[in-house]
Amino acid sequence: MSKYSSPNNAEFLGHPKALFILFFTEMWERFSFYGMKALLIFYLTKYYLFSDESGNLLIGSYAALVYAMPVVGGFIADKYLGFRKAIVFGGIMLVLGHLGMAYEGNGATKSLTGEIIRDDAALQVFYLSLAFIVVGVGFLKANISSLVGELYEVGDRRKDSGFTIFYMGINLGSFLATIVCVWLGETYGWSYGFAAAGIGMLFGLITFISGRKLLMGKGESKVPEYLEQRSFGIKNEYLIYTGSVLSAILVWQMVQSHSVVQGLLIGAGALSFFYIIYYALTKLDKVAKERLLALTILIIFTVVFWALFEQAYTSLNLFADRILDRGGIPAGNFLSLNALFIIILAPVFAWLWIKLGKYNPNTAVKFSFALMLVGLGFGSLVFGIGISGAGKVGMIWLILTYFLHTCAELCLSPVGLSAVTKLSPVKIVGFMMGVWFLATASSEFIASILANIASVDTSNETGIDLGLAKQSYLMLFEYLFYTGIGFGVLLLLLSKFINKLMHGVDKELNN
Repeated sequence: MSKYSSPNNAEFLGHPKALFILFFTEMWERFSFYGMKALLIFYLTKYYLFSDESGNLLIGSYAALVYAMPVVGGFIADKYLGFRKAIVFGGIMLVLGHLGMAYEGNGATKSLTGEIIRDDAALQVFYLSLAFIVVGVGFLKANISSLVGELYEVGDRRKDSGFTIFYMGINLGSFLATIVCVWLGETYGWSYGFAAAGIGMLFGLITFISGRKLLMGKGESKVPEYLEQRSFGIKNEYLIYTGSVLSAILVWQMVQSHSVVQGLLIGAGALSFFYIIYYALTKLDKVAKERLLALTILIIFTVVFWALFEQAYTSLNLFADRILDRGGIPAGNFLSLNALFIIILAPVFAWLWIKLGKYNPNTAVKFSFALMLVGLGFGSLVFGIGISGAGKVGMIWLILTYFLHTCAELCLSPVGLSAVTKLSPVKIVGFMMGVWFLATASSEFIASILANIASVDTSNETGIDLGLAKQSYLMLFEYLFYTGIGFGVLLLLLSKFINKLMHGVDKELNN
């Protein structure tokens, strides 16, 4: 028994048993999320006959809202519901959303005049299902991670390894989803793939509810008396749930309007930036001000990184489907490589940073490596297209891309959230965490706009022109290659300056 555990706190493998309940809950939630997302661009372009541009932008709007909503869900959980109730509510919304996706309706058809005829009623069910998923992720994603932290007391050295185990659940879920859901969707029909995602989320919800006793009272509301009080004759807790369900109606409309999502992201980004400047100038001493400046610079560069990295579910997915010599492997299955490489490489990178000791690169340098590696990943595809002649591109080049992108992610992602918590002034840690998620949301939207550089005309009944399609993807991948390398070199040149602004926090992040 650990010195941090209490006699009635059951453990497994040296950790609270509740950790493994959260592990499997998150595994199934990520199974449902990534399984659906892996099919989404194909569903839009092949079943509803969306153009590449429309499909990319819809995914961009959806993904942006997915990453922005945890800011709201986290606030409601922290102030009112508590983590446990927020996770259960989010899980229910996710089950409804994913199962709603299994309703296909009638596939789109093209008339003799070239007009595309779609089942508008089925499309609205689809959009509403996406809205339920957005709200569900908002209540579950951030809060289940917070609940993992609550399982350990302050100073418990097991916390880092506990989070490592937890995040393995994320990657295991992602790996299984991009194999199982893609195979079902492409082999038996879209509804089978989406239904599998919904059933996976149902398993996750049942797992979490059945493990309530193991939570030992963790994650409960800080204001239970408020939840029991009534407003307008209804318990406040039920009012929160009702308002949250009704918010899905707003998201339902937003996910269909890319310009509205873009405007909201620009407005929220501008307000956040001006507030950071105001707070730094009026509330902070020199050291805290410079640390906040360092964090802001790093966040700006992460927008570039994720905008490149998140090509996976749009341009890279379509590239695999149309241009890659896949040998019969479903295109979406290649998405599993990222999760597989993380499972293999995460322990290697963790060992490497420790082994380097005093030569361990500082945070800004690691971020710069990440940008250059993600750029090199697209360089692999540029080279592959270049040597492919008149035929399709060998799959080895896409495999190498995902390998390099995973190495890039491991240079940036693990230290990113830690940097937010340690560089932010104590009073605005929550706000800066929201800015981090907002930056990620913005990068998702930017990623969809970038993907449109490689838009391919699919209106020809005889199929796409392979030569023209390859040139479109070559143009995009060259641009992304130079963007990644360019911003990586720029950040490397700024790294000493940024490290100086951090005033020693960087040593703590890298130990």
